[in-house]
Amino acid sequence: MGLSDLKLPEGARKEKKRVGRGPGSGSGKTAGKGHKGQKARAGAKVPPWFEGGQMPLQRRIPKRGFYNPFKKEYAIVNVGELKGFSAGEVVTPDRLREKGLIKKIGDGVKILGEGEIQVPLEVEARKFSQTAAAKIEAAGGKVKVV
Repeated sequence: MGLSDLKLPEGARKEKKRVGRGPGSGSGKTAGKGHKGQKARAGAKVPPWFEGGQMPLQRRIPKRGFYNPFKKEYAIVNVGELKGFSAGEVVTPDRLREKGLIKKIGDGVKILGEGEIQVPLEVEARKFSQTAAAKIEAAGGKVKVV
């Protein structure tokens, strides 16, 4: 079998439909565009969101809510995720990023109290939940707000 023996499957090539070529063709006169109206005109292009001049949906529905541009976005770490650190180590936001516990620091790091911690660590972060601070101190570590 050579390249010259290859043939396209049945129905792969289709002849272009010739419109506006008389009544015998089945699509003569109006060329399949119907009678009058915006889409029957030459060069007619109607965007999908156009609603014929009525008030668009995007403007009809009520707008609610509020976007606060000054909102603080904290990187969140649970106490249970601090297991990878050795006893007495200082845990800073940069060390958390090196270990892959957070992607970006943003407005700071907040430590939450989910999980358990046994090793004493000195943890530096922007915010701590009350349970997180209690668990870190109960394990013999220190909490430092930076």
